[in-house]
Amino acid sequence: MKPIQAANGFSFRVGFSGYSGHLRVEPLYTEERDNPIKSLPDFVLPPAFPSETPESIKEHIKEKYLLPRLDEDAFSPEKAGKQWDFDWFARANIPLEPSMPRSIMVPVWELPFRRCKEGSTDGKWEPNSMQVDVSDIIVGGETRGSFPRTSASNDIVRGSINNRPFHPGGLEEQSLERILPDGASNGEWVHEVLNGGPAQTIPPGFKQGLNLGDLTAHPYSWNVYKDQTALNNTAVGNLSELSVQFDDLFKKAWEEDVAELDKDGHSTESDSVKSETEANQADVLNTLDTGPSALDEILSVEAEKLDKNTDGSGQQQKEAWVVSGGSEWIADQFYELVPDMAIEFAFELDKFQKEAIYYLEKGESVFVAAHTSAGKTVVAEYAFALASKHCTRAVYTAPIKTISNQKYRDFCGKFDVGLLTGDVSLRPEASCLIMTTEILRSMLYRGADIIRDIEWVIFDEVHYVNDVERGVVWEEVIIMLPRHINIILLSATVPNTIEFADWIGRTKQKKIRVTGTTKRPVPLEHCLFYSGELYKICEREIFLPQGLKAAKDAYKKKNSKAASGGTGSSTGSSAAQDGTKGQKRETFNRGKQNKHSGPQNFGNSTGTGWGNQSNGGGQNSWSSRRTTWLTLIDKLSKKSLLPVVIFGFSKNQCDKSADSISGTDLTSSSEKSEIRVFCDKAFSRLKGSDRNLPQVVRVQGLLCRGIGVHHAGLLPIVKEVVEMLFCRGVIKVLFSTETFAMGVNAPARTVVFDTLRKFDGKEFRPVLPGEYTQMAGRAGRRGLDKIGTVIVMCRDEIPEEKDLKLVITGTPMKLESQFRLTYIMILHLLRVEELKVEDMLKRSFAEFHAQKKLPEQQQLLMRKLAQPKKTIECIKGEPAIEDYYEMHAEAKEHGEQISKAVMQSPVAQQFLTPGRVVVVKSQSAQDHLLGVVLKSSSANNKQYIVLLLKPDVPTMTQTPSDRSNLQNKKGADFHQGYVLLPKSKRGLEEDYRLSAGPRKGSGIINITLPHRGAAAGVNFEVREAENTEFLSICNNKIKLDIPGLLEYGSNTAFSNTVQQLLKLKSNGNKYPPALDPVKDLKLKDVDLVETYYKWTHLLQKMSENKCHECIKLEEHIVLAREIKKHKEEVNALEFELSNEALQQMPEFQGRIDVLKRIGCIDEDLVVQIKGRVACEMNSGEELICTECLFENQLDDLEPEEAVAIMSAFVFQQKNASEPSLTSKLSQAKQRLYDTAIKLGNLQAELKIPITPEEYAQENLKFGLVEVVYEWAKGTPFADICQLTDVPEGLIVRTIVRLDETCREFKTAAAIMGNSSLYKKMDSASNAIKRDIVFAASLYITGV
Repeated sequence: MKPIQAANGFSFRVGFSGYSGHLRVEPLYTEERDNPIKSLPDFVLPPAFPSETPESIKEHIKEKYLLPRLDEDAFSPEKAGKQWDFDWFARANIPLEPSMPRSIMVPVWELPFRRCKEGSTDGKWEPNSMQVDVSDIIVGGETRGSFPRTSASNDIVRGSINNRPFHPGGLEEQSLERILPDGASNGEWVHEVLNGGPAQTIPPGFKQGLNLGDLTAHPYSWNVYKDQTALNNTAVGNLSELSVQFDDLFKKAWEEDVAELDKDGHSTESDSVKSETEANQADVLNTLDTGPSALDEILSVEAEKLDKNTDGSGQQQKEAWVVSGGSEWIADQFYELVPDMAIEFAFELDKFQKEAIYYLEKGESVFVAAHTSAGKTVVAEYAFALASKHCTRAVYTAPIKTISNQKYRDFCGKFDVGLLTGDVSLRPEASCLIMTTEILRSMLYRGADIIRDIEWVIFDEVHYVNDVERGVVWEEVIIMLPRHINIILLSATVPNTIEFADWIGRTKQKKIRVTGTTKRPVPLEHCLFYSGELYKICEREIFLPQGLKAAKDAYKKKNSKAASGGTGSSTGSSAAQDGTKGQKRETFNRGKQNKHSGPQNFGNSTGTGWGNQSNGGGQNSWSSRRTTWLTLIDKLSKKSLLPVVIFGFSKNQCDKSADSISGTDLTSSSEKSEIRVFCDKAFSRLKGSDRNLPQVVRVQGLLCRGIGVHHAGLLPIVKEVVEMLFCRGVIKVLFSTETFAMGVNAPARTVVFDTLRKFDGKEFRPVLPGEYTQMAGRAGRRGLDKIGTVIVMCRDEIPEEKDLKLVITGTPMKLESQFRLTYIMILHLLRVEELKVEDMLKRSFAEFHAQKKLPEQQQLLMRKLAQPKKTIECIKGEPAIEDYYEMHAEAKEHGEQISKAVMQSPVAQQFLTPGRVVVVKSQSAQDHLLGVVLKSSSANNKQYIVLLLKPDVPTMTQTPSDRSNLQNKKGADFHQGYVLLPKSKRGLEEDYRLSAGPRKGSGIINITLPHRGAAAGVNFEVREAENTEFLSICNNKIKLDIPGLLEYGSNTAFSNTVQQLLKLKSNGNKYPPALDPVKDLKLKDVDLVETYYKWTHLLQKMSENKCHECIKLEEHIVLAREIKKHKEEVNALEFELSNEALQQMPEFQGRIDVLKRIGCIDEDLVVQIKGRVACEMNSGEELICTECLFENQLDDLEPEEAVAIMSAFVFQQKNASEPSLTSKLSQAKQRLYDTAIKLGNLQAELKIPITPEEYAQENLKFGLVEVVYEWAKGTPFADICQLTDVPEGLIVRTIVRLDETCREFKTAAAIMGNSSLYKKMDSASNAIKRDIVFAASLYITGV
C-alpha cells in the first residue's frame, strides 16, 4: 500500500489487523532508497490471511459466485431440523439443454412444375431454405405472441409506437386463412404426392449435402394402394378419405374440379411403378366419374352436415359460444370440485360466486351479471389470487379513475398490486394491475411486452359500454385481446347478457360462461314522500297500487283544502306557479352564466319549483325546499333510516340543498372529533393558501355537521375526503349527483331521488330504468340492513302509475354498440399489414347479427350457384330476350314514375271526365286493360268508376230475368259473363227500356260494383279505381249513355260502349295514343320530362327488337325475369358476404381519403411520419393536434402560452365564461380554430357526416385558456378560480389531463426531430405540475 505522508513528514500505512477484518494504522520506519519504486513499503498481510495468488483468487471467485449452493442461513440444520446424509447436487442428473433459438432455417416447399433443377446434383431438385422465427412455426405460437416487431421496447408496460400489436384472439380462425402456395389449385402436384417425392440430401442452410460416394440412395418412390373390397363405391367416401389424407391442399384442388392426376411430362423411377400407379389413379377416377360433379359432392357433404346439425324441428343447431344455466350442481359440490382454493374468504360464498370461481379454476372466461353490492368483486379477487398462484398477471379495468383508485386501496393489502392511470404509474411490475380501459387499449395497440404475462382481464361496470363517448373503447379492447388472455366481465343486470356474451365468444372463438343473480342481497322498498308522509308503492319488485292511491288521495285532499280556504292572493300565486311551469324549458336554456349553473342545474317538469331562480318567488321556493329537506331528514332520523344519499342531477342543486340545511347537526361529539382529525390529516398535504380555499373551508363545515356534497365540481382531494368519511359512517346526509352511484362503492341505508327527470346534455328526459336501478342499488348495506329504502320526492304533483312502474320495475336498457371509427384506430391498424380495419368493423358488436348469419348465407349462395342455369331457346336465332327484358323493366319503372306524377297533377284531373278513354294497370294479366271513365271523382269520393275490357273469353249466357235477380242481390259477385240476347227472346220490360228515347239520369248508381258482363264477344267489368291505377290517359273520348250504364244496366248501352272501345284498337294499335305529358298535360318538371322522353325512346327500341312480336314473348319474359332474379339474389348474397356490406364502410372509405389528403398515409395505405405522430395523440382530436404540430403553431409561443392554447384540446365543458386573452394568445386561438375549420371542410367534402363549425366547436373549447396561462405563470389556485365560472374540480381535471397531453406532444416532437418543441413541452409540463392540482390521491398514499 502506498505510504501516506503526514503533515510533519511522518509516514504510516493502513492494513488489516487480523481481528475480524479491522483496519489498523502503523507508522513506517523506512530508509531512503535510490529507486523510488523500491521506496514503497511491502504490504504485510496479517497472520490470519494466507498469501493470495491468481489461482487462489480465481478459486475464491468461482466458489463464491459461480457455483450454486444453498443459503447457509436459510437451510442450516438448526432451522431446517434435518441434515442430509448425502449430496443431492452430486446425484442430480439434470440434462442441460440449450435454450430454443429465436429463429431457425427451414426448407421452402415448391410445386413440382416450379422447381428449378438446373445446377442441382444429378438433376434432382433440392429445396431452398429460409430463416423464420420459432414463434411462427410453433402450434398456436402465432396467436400467443405479437406480430414480428421492428425493435424492442424500453417500456414493457406502456409499449411503443414502433412495436406491432399482439395477434387478436379469434382472428386466425375467421380472417387469417391458411396461405396456400402458388399453383396449389393445379392438380399436377397430386401425382408427386401419390407417387413419392425426391429425397432431400442437403440440410437447411447448407450449400451441399453429404457425399455418399459409391453408395446408392434408397428408393424413395412409393405407391398408394386401396383395398377394393373395403372401398366405398360412393364418390363422397373417396372425397372424404382424400381430404383427410392430403389436408387442405387436396381439398382445394378437388374443389376446383381438377381430377386429371396422370398428365404427361412426369417421370418415375421405373416403368412398372409408373404403370401400376396410373392404374390405381384410373380406378379412382373411374369411381369418381360415376358420381355427380365435384360441386355436387361438396353440396351433398354440406347437406349431410346440415342434417346432422338440425334438431327434430328442422332448426339448425349452431355452435354455442355462450353457456348459461345447467350449473346448479356446482354450488352443492363446490368444495369437492375446488378443494384447494387460491384464496379463502371469511364468509360463505353465494351460488353465482361459486359457479364463477369454478369456471375460473377451469381457465374459462366468465360473464357475471348481478345487482349493485351483490358481491361481483369476489370474482375479481379470485382472479387476482389465481394470477398470483400461477405466477402470471391479472388486469382490472374500470371506466372511471375513482373506481381504479378505490380498488387499488381495497386490494393493496391482499395482493401485489400496481396502478396505471393517465397521470399515475405505481408499481407497474406488480402481478395485479389496476388501470383504466384507455390505458389497456393503448398497451394493446403498442404491443407492450407485459401483455405476454397477462392471464386474466377483468372488465368492471361493463354496462358502461352504452356510453356514447367512451363505449367504443370496450369493444376495441375486447377485439384486440390476444388468445391466451381469459376475460371476466362484471356488469349490472341487463336484458341482453346472453347476446353480448355470444358476441364476445364468437369474436374471441372461446366459450363464455354466463352466471349471476337477479336477487338483491338486501331487498328494496320504494316509497313516495309527499307532504311529510311516506307512502310505500313497491316492495320486493312487486308494485303496490294502494300506496300510490293513498298518496294521490292526500294530494287531492290538500289541494281541495287550499282551493276552498285560499284567498285571492293564494289563487293568483297558484296561477303564477302554473304559469311558470310553461316557462321552465325556456328558462333552462337561459340561465347559463352563473359559475355553477348550466342547463342541467335546474329542475324538472314535475313541478319541483326550482326552475326559475330569477323571479321574485325564488327565495320562497328555496325556503319551501329547505322545509321539505328538514322534514324528510327528521323523519328518516326518527325511523333510523340514516345514512341517506340524496341524488340530484345538478351540481348547483346539490350545493344549494346542502347549504339550505346548514343549521342541522347530525353528528355526536366523538364523530365531530373523528371528522376533524381526518380532515386535518388529509388537508395537511396542501400548502397554506390551498387549505383556505373557499370550497375546502365550506365542505369542512358541512362535514362536521354530518352533511356531505359529492359532484364533479369538487376538488379531487375534497371528493375523496367525502367518500372516505361516508364509508366510515360519520356522514349522515349526502347530496350527490349520479356519478357517486357509478364511481364509488359506498352503500347507504336509504336513497332519495330529488326528481325523476334529468338533463342529458341535449334535452330533459325521464330517468331510465337502468339509471334508476344503478342509483337505487346503493340502498341497503349488506350485513347491516334487512331492507333498503328508496324514496322519490313529490312536491307539486304525484307521478302517474305507468311512469312509476316503468322506472321502478321496467327493463333496464340493453347493451348496445357505440362502436365508431376513429382516425387513431385506423392508423394503428394500418401500421400492421396482418390486421385490417375491415376485421375490426366485422367484429364490432354493431355487426354481430349480420356476421352471425354469414355461414347460412354462404351455404345459401353455394346452393344458388349449384342450381342448373336456365336457358332461353330463341326461335329467331341469337337470343335477344335479355336486352328486351332490361328495356321492358326500365320502361315499366319510368312509366310508373310518369303516370304517378301525371295522375297527381291538377291538369290530369280535368281530363278524367266521363267518356275519356284510359289504360288501367292489370294485376293479373300481362297486358294492361283498356277502359273508359264512367263517373269522375268528387270531394266525398276520390275514386273513379270505369268500364274495362277483360282479356278472357265469355263462357255462358244469362237471361235478363236471371241477371235482374242477381242485380237485386246486393253484394252478389258476378264471376261469369253474359251476352246480349236476340230481340225475340228479350222480356217486355227489357225491350221497353231499350226502346225508350234519350233519358236524363238521376246520378244514382243502381248496379252493384264490381259489375261484370260480356258484349260483342268481349268480357267487361265496371268497378271503382284510384287515380294511381291509371297507366295513361288517351287522347280519345267516346259517347256514353251514363244512365243506361249505371242506373239501368242496359245491355245496349254496354254493347255500344264496348264496340266503341274495340274500334279504337282496330287500327293495329294495342292502345290508343296517350295525351302528351308536355304539350297536353303541361308537365314542367325537368326531371320528369327527361324521364318521359327516355320512356318513349325505350318503347321505340322495344318495338324494333325482334322479340317484340314473338309468339313466345310472354313465356320468355317470365324466364328472363327468373334468370335476372336469380342473378340479383346471387349478387346480393355476394355483397352481404363482402366487406362492402359493413355499415361503416362508406365512412371508412371517406376517412381513408382524408388521411391521404393530409399526408398521414400514402396511396398504398402506408403510414407516414405524420400518421405516426397522430398515433400519439390520445387526449385530443388527433387530426387537429397533428396539424397544429406540423404547422408549427406553437413555435412562436412561450411554454406558458403553448400549454394554455393546448387546454382547448382537453377542456370538456361546453358553456364557460369568455376568457380575457392577450393578443398573442388570441392570434394563436384564431389560428388553431381556422385549422379545425379547414379540417372540417375537408371531411365534409369527402362525405364524412360532420359540420365544420360543429366539428371545431366540439373539439376545441377555449374556456380555460386564461386560467391555465395564469396557473403556468405561478398564480395561486385561489386567484385563478376567480377568472372563470368553471367549478374547481373541472379546472383540476383539465390541468391533470393537460400534463398527459404535454407528454404526448413531447413524444411527437421526438418522432419529428423537433428538439425545441421537445424542450418547450418539458418546460410546460413542469410549469403546471404543482400544488393542489397534482396532490396525491388519498386512496394511494393513505391518510
